Amino acid sequence: MRDSTAPPLPIVVGIDGSQAAIRAAKWAVAEAVSREVPLRLAAVIPHQAEPSPLASVGNVPIELEYAETALRIASAAVTASGHPVKVETAILRGDPATALIAESRDAAMVCVGSTGIGRFARTFLGSTAAELAEAAHCPVAITRTQQSRPKPGSSLIVVAVSDSPANDDVVEQAIQEAQLRHAPVLVLGVWRQDLGEMPYDELDRRVHVWEQRYRSVRLYAAATRTGIADFLSVGDRQIQLAVIGRTDTDQVASLIGPHGHPVLGHAECSVLIVRS
Repeated sequence: MRDSTAPPLPIVVGIDGSQAAIRAAKWAVAEAVSREVPLRLAAVIPHQAEPSPLASVGNVPIELEYAETALRIASAAVTASGHPVKVETAILRGDPATALIAESRDAAMVCVGSTGIGRFARTFLGSTAAELAEAAHCPVAITRTQQSRPKPGSSLIVVAVSDSPANDDVVEQAIQEAQLRHAPVLVLGVWRQDLGEMPYDELDRRVHVWEQRYRSVRLYAAATRTGIADFLSVGDRQIQLAVIGRTDTDQVASLIGPHGHPVLGHAECSVLIVRS
């Protein structure tokens, strides 16, 4: 059990100098504000940062200089959003995935952009996000490029529902996101052979329970015998966030997609992996 006198766990955002990372930081602001916790912006540089002839006066490694600049720009973007959030910054050393997984031990959530175009962009593409999804000790948000801010109620938050253990925690997180982002929820009954089938009436029963518990959130139900990624890739629904649990981490690569590939067929969809 966490000590009640300990400082609140921050929302951690991986910063790599790309616009994708800045958008991840902006997305994470609402998470931090709603929890009344700090927003911790973290850049990662190699353990052995070699001095460069292009470094500034004092022979400062260019990797360190670049990380400091990236953090200043990201901090300024968060401040410009006008939301009352405390911003912390940190420069970590080592492998990006390993460093962020370590950060996740003392974080309420870790957020990363799914694509990057900055100096360290390659380190924050699919491999880092996939490693975080598998091994992080807290929820992980992988944000996608958003050309425009979704209007309230204009796009869905979709959550995968199954009979797997702790799935209620995944649904609870999705509904909290819906309340935070003023969005309806698509409750997707995922029937997988390894988890057994969920009868339609059981799906309806569970949705009814959540409707009674969260009357301010609009819920829709659908079912599929494929995974959440396949279901959403063939539809024309406007999705802003897909929420999945531990049992669906095998689909993270499909959800994220390769660099430049629209996730779920929707370039504006982000993914939240809940680890109970």
